[in-house]
Amino acid sequence: MTKYTDQGKNDTRSGYGAAMTELGRNNPKVVALCADLVGSLKIQEFIDENPDRFFQVGIAEANMMGIAAGLTIGGYIPFTGTFANFSTGRVYDQIRQSIAYSGKNVKICASHAGITLGEDGATHQILEDIGLMKMLPGMTVINPCDYNQTKAATLAIADHEGPVYLRFGRPKVANFTPVDQKFEIGKALMLNEGSDVTIIATGHLVWQSLIAAENLESQGISAEVINIHTIKPLDEEAILKSVKKTGCVVTAEEHNYLGGLGESVARTLTTQHPTPQAFVATQDTFGESGTPEQLMDKYGLNNKAIEEAVLNVLKRKA
Repeated sequence: MTKYTDQGKNDTRSGYGAAMTELGRNNPKVVALCADLVGSLKIQEFIDENPDRFFQVGIAEANMMGIAAGLTIGGYIPFTGTFANFSTGRVYDQIRQSIAYSGKNVKICASHAGITLGEDGATHQILEDIGLMKMLPGMTVINPCDYNQTKAATLAIADHEGPVYLRFGRPKVANFTPVDQKFEIGKALMLNEGSDVTIIATGHLVWQSLIAAENLESQGISAEVINIHTIKPLDEEAILKSVKKTGCVVTAEEHNYLGGLGESVARTLTTQHPTPQAFVATQDTFGESGTPEQLMDKYGLNNKAIEEAVLNVLKRKA
């Protein structure tokens, strides 16, 4: 069914680290800031090669955002790094005022996003960050699906003028996109063509959607799978083209159904082409401690949940 195969599991945060090493060698304007989480962000090689372009701010995330905003005035391209919870919720005022409102060229790079952060529990598992960031005027929001795409996205945002929120994760997941892919901000990727239902997924749920599509094919259901790596700006043209063909849609994300990708898709469809939609996401809840696999199963963020959502939404097709 699909040409995509698991090339070997890797964590998306390591894709970020690899890209930072490459940027350090090729772009002298790129600087890195970190809030005491160098190992978690996988940027030690960047630091070793560019010690004069790294700023360790300690556990002072609000100060990190202010410093990053200031560095842009001198022509630098700052990449801030910490956990997604601390990259957004803890510093929302600083991002809003000093970065978004001021239009500063800061790249807010957030690791350990979503429930797959795992054993650290609910206080660290932010499931609201996409909503927080996409509501800020001028903020670009990107949520890549695997190691290769995270690396490509990190390289791409260095050339993008304006504030960016880049979200990635902790666990090792399937790495299945091309190594040499060209990453286009705001451009959805068609992964599997289908005619009965559209599955629009982001982040870790993209691979699960491909598995779901393969399982559905064995039941005689043709599922179209679209990878939305950029949640803002949203590729509305790709979404509308697909749903006009299939007549129903399932959105899948590792985020609260309030404020995430699904809500952005729903707004697009409501205003331009009303279509039956089902949501695979967390249901307005905090997480808990557990392994990533246990939590994804418990909170219904896997291929089985996507398959069930497809079967339900198909019943609502006109």
